[in-house]
Amino acid sequence: MNAVLFVGHGSREEGGNEEVRLFVSEIASKMKEQIVETCFLEFVQPTIMQGIDRCIELGATHVVVIPIILFSAGHAKIHIPAAIDEAKTKYPLAKFTYGRPIGVHEQILDILTSRLENLGVRTEDELEETALLIVGRGSSDADANSDLFKISRLFWEKLKVQWVETAFIGVTAPLMDAGIERCLRLGAKKVIILPYFLFTGVLIQRMEQMVQGYRATYPEQEFELAPYFGFHPLLQDILIGRAQEALQDEVKMNCDMCQYRLEAMKHIDHHHHHDHDDHHHHDHDHHDHDHHNHDHDHHDHDHDHHDHKHDHAHTGGTK
Repeated sequence: MNAVLFVGHGSREEGGNEEVRLFVSEIASKMKEQIVETCFLEFVQPTIMQGIDRCIELGATHVVVIPIILFSAGHAKIHIPAAIDEAKTKYPLAKFTYGRPIGVHEQILDILTSRLENLGVRTEDELEETALLIVGRGSSDADANSDLFKISRLFWEKLKVQWVETAFIGVTAPLMDAGIERCLRLGAKKVIILPYFLFTGVLIQRMEQMVQGYRATYPEQEFELAPYFGFHPLLQDILIGRAQEALQDEVKMNCDMCQYRLEAMKHIDHHHHHDHDDHHHHDHDHHDHDHHNHDHDHHDHDHDHHDHKHDHAHTGGTK
């Protein structure tokens, strides 16, 4: 029997964890032929191994592990594959397939468009004095950071808008404050911040406070914060698609034989600890369900979890 184990990041904000559980329960209602379970990388149980244990207990002989992760960074490249390695040793008769993160996906652009429309923005209009600032969490993985810039460029290509800029809430530049300043220096009279976040958490709360601060600091300009991705039905479709391709053995990556991962594993603790009061006593600015502060040289490896129809060389940023 097949099981699909969705891996959320986990948050110290219980509301975000509950959103993940409810989100997966909605997906489960559409995947009734498989066992569907939820687990988390950090802060909350069940862990990945506990999730795998549960799938096996329910009779699964094939466990598909799907990361609810935007981009491939430390968690997707190192921690989840390591947990799957342990599971293969623990359950040698079971089959395990690791699915792709969400990555650069065309339907993400539709979700961003929908979140603009939630603010009453007519995306078919010429927004000559409006700047869109896409804000991600930030990572020490340059490949993951570059993917957010690629999303911004593709979004700019899609919309009739003067500026689509990119910033991060932590770890790497440009930070959100610098992104706002850039938008204003370019001449924007209005800045719409688009959180590139799957679910709520402490960083969404921080962004809300920061937007209030911008309104006070720049009273002549207008600032709006769009909703995060949340329960958008297209996000469900993307993750169901990732599960289906894994169930059909059509995953376009091979982490088992990745020479970069195998080399990295020589230098990293195989066990991703869950004693977070000690091991992760910081604000986790650098997480988006996938981002963790690990420098692993994956940049030359074909870990390109993208939809390749977008792999055209667009760079830059203004019309």
